[in-house]
Amino acid sequence: MNLRLFLLLALLCVPRVLAQALPELGDVSGAAISPADERKLGERIMREIRRDPAYLDDAEVSEYANSLGSRLTARSDSARQEFEFFVVRDGQINAFALPGGFIGIHTGLLLAAQSESEVAGVVAHEIAHVTQRHIARMISQQGQSQLMSLATMAVALLAARSNSQVAEAAIAFGQAGVMQSQLNFTRDNEREADRVGVQLLDGAGFDPRGMASFFERLQRATRVYEGGAPAYLRTHPLTFERIGDIQGRVEQMPYRQVPDSLEFQLIRAKLRAENDTPREAIAFFEASLGDRKFLSETATRYGLVASLIRARDYERAKRELVPLRKTASPIIENLACRIPDAAGDAAQALACYQAARRLYPNPRALFYGHVEQLLRLRQPAEALKLIDTRLQTQSDEPRLYQLQAQAYAAQGSSLLQHRAQGEAYVRAGQLGPALEQFQIALKSGQGDFYQLSAIEARIRELRRALMEQEGKR
Repeated sequence: MNLRLFLLLALLCVPRVLAQALPELGDVSGAAISPADERKLGERIMREIRRDPAYLDDAEVSEYANSLGSRLTARSDSARQEFEFFVVRDGQINAFALPGGFIGIHTGLLLAAQSESEVAGVVAHEIAHVTQRHIARMISQQGQSQLMSLATMAVALLAARSNSQVAEAAIAFGQAGVMQSQLNFTRDNEREADRVGVQLLDGAGFDPRGMASFFERLQRATRVYEGGAPAYLRTHPLTFERIGDIQGRVEQMPYRQVPDSLEFQLIRAKLRAENDTPREAIAFFEASLGDRKFLSETATRYGLVASLIRARDYERAKRELVPLRKTASPIIENLACRIPDAAGDAAQALACYQAARRLYPNPRALFYGHVEQLLRLRQPAEALKLIDTRLQTQSDEPRLYQLQAQAYAAQGSSLLQHRAQGEAYVRAGQLGPALEQFQIALKSGQGDFYQLSAIEARIRELRRALMEQEGKR
């Protein structure tokens, strides 16, 4: 698409998205946006992000990102709010904080970092932007023009995955008129986020030097990256004074060597295996093993097996898996079950997932795989038992309701199928499609008095919520 046309369409969409996203702020020049309204704004931006193909909806990657983030937020006295960490499939080295505690991490950052502490340092910095309420302060100082800038930034962050020039132009266009005052304000925020982030790193047991070393390497990379500085430098301006300040803080802390977690290395190998073509990925991991050039042999072998699955070389994947099974990990167990799953052997895959979940009952990837095999083997009743049990403790997962809808569809229950799909849309923040699903359920001609009454009540509730959204446009 022509660059100017793309920009025009993207920026014309911003006011619509922004209007849907904005709560009633009142006089934002007099007081900061409330935490509740900031969360609403973030949730509505996230609805747009989750629809984008760049959003990485992978259970293992998501669980790792949220585990890392939770480890850091647990050390913050200011982290009273809910956080959600998500990953964007984008090769650029970047991470970003959205209103309301939503922290995005690019796959490029995970692959480029030389240690887990470096990734944790960037994430800790973004957490500090949230806990110190920097975004709320920017909104209160800049008013609606700042909100427009934030919305344009969200568009640009996603556009960057395919064309960095589009992203740069969108950022420049959206922030025209407020850029200088924002940069002046942001420099103070960045220094505060550095200070708080270092404290979070240290308290969570990571190496606080990871933040300094990563930022210093990014600063040096400015000279060699095509198209200018890495994305993180464009959205988080670095100065030698900032880096010196971070180094001064960490030098006062006792040195400790912090090994990377196995999960970090496995997730990196998974992303690398999926990022290249199967042939390129196999060649990379084979060369790494042959030359003994790796940070983790287990993770490198994991990457090789994952690449072989993509190449449909299932027999070799089974052979290469054997030494991996000596390491206890739910991620490795899921990899083992993916081989018969990809080969179309649902019975063997089901047995594998059942055995794996006896060892690791909680990981989402193993649970989803278990339920999916039951559905493929036409055992919807067994699938529903598992889903219903999990929903008692984890009722906010859209994927659970999607699987539930599939199971009800297999049983021929249209009413329950569309009701479950409606609940999946509600959890994803898509109230319009959710309402449509409940209306279809109501017209299915199925259900008893109590089920129909519950659906009618849900329809009224969704209509009220949609009317409230319309009233705030």
